[in-house]
Amino acid sequence: MNDRGFFLTRYAIRRQLAAMPNELFLIRLIDSRSGNCCPGERLWTPTLLTTESTVRFLRARNRQGFDVYIHPYAEGRNSGYILVDLDQAAPHVLHTMRAQGHEPCVVLQSSPGHFQVWIRVSASPLEPALATAIGRQLARAYRGDPASTDWRHLGRLAGFTNQKPQRRRPDGFAPWVQLLHAQAAFATQGDALIQAAQRQLADRSVAALPSDSLLLTPLHPAVPSSAAATLYQAWLRRLHIPQRFPEPDWSIADKWIAKELLRYGVPPGQVHAILRIASPGFPRRHSDPEDYLRRTLARAARELRCASSPQRPGLPGF
Repeated sequence: MNDRGFFLTRYAIRRQLAAMPNELFLIRLIDSRSGNCCPGERLWTPTLLTTESTVRFLRARNRQGFDVYIHPYAEGRNSGYILVDLDQAAPHVLHTMRAQGHEPCVVLQSSPGHFQVWIRVSASPLEPALATAIGRQLARAYRGDPASTDWRHLGRLAGFTNQKPQRRRPDGFAPWVQLLHAQAAFATQGDALIQAAQRQLADRSVAALPSDSLLLTPLHPAVPSSAAATLYQAWLRRLHIPQRFPEPDWSIADKWIAKELLRYGVPPGQVHAILRIASPGFPRRHSDPEDYLRRTLARAARELRCASSPQRPGLPGF
């Protein structure tokens, strides 16, 4: 049977999946009138998703009023693809995204004047909070829908119609979800997006500490292990050490944190205890751990005094 619509739909699906390489995809059918999901949601491999029986099944449900949505699946994490829903996008927004290094691998026109794009930022799965933060960054930058930034938000699958009543064409027919661009590629600024989101999450974590009291208030001389660990990790995040140095030199990190604690008036004895309890892997390979801690505090105090001394104009840092 010469079913041109079937072949066009299957071709669009194949192109979209080829531009979004992934082992499994979640397909969800949602009734455009009630918002209810069709029973039988399951995961599909790209091969199974493009078989004749699957495509015909999806087309039949689409004709019955179900919208067809897809999400690249990675169990409890994001697969590295970020969806941006450009419901009210300006005409030049896609050009701007490419110029900024946020090139989409897939661009869909879900209805006239409405676009969805998938941007691949990572080859490895992302934690949900990180993926959501990246989605929010992109939505803010390009005036995307802020309600569509969740790490597992569904996007449309090309080759089907948009059954939402408010998206009907003037002639009463449902518009097709058209695939405007499909090319497997990473965004050139994907790493920068990840790093910016990591910094944002780290700052938010520090800000969530109650009134910064744990950061700024001297502790009881007998420092509890849990408080010392929380304090040390909070300053790691505030100084952006994990983001700046994937494999930190913990001796340097200890000195920087000691300097900040001393700056905020934490007594040297408590700083000594915090480092001893919370510095990762301590005592590591130090032959005399207590001497190491004394020398670290002495260097931190000396640098703090030097930083507070007047400096000659034109020679910052000397």
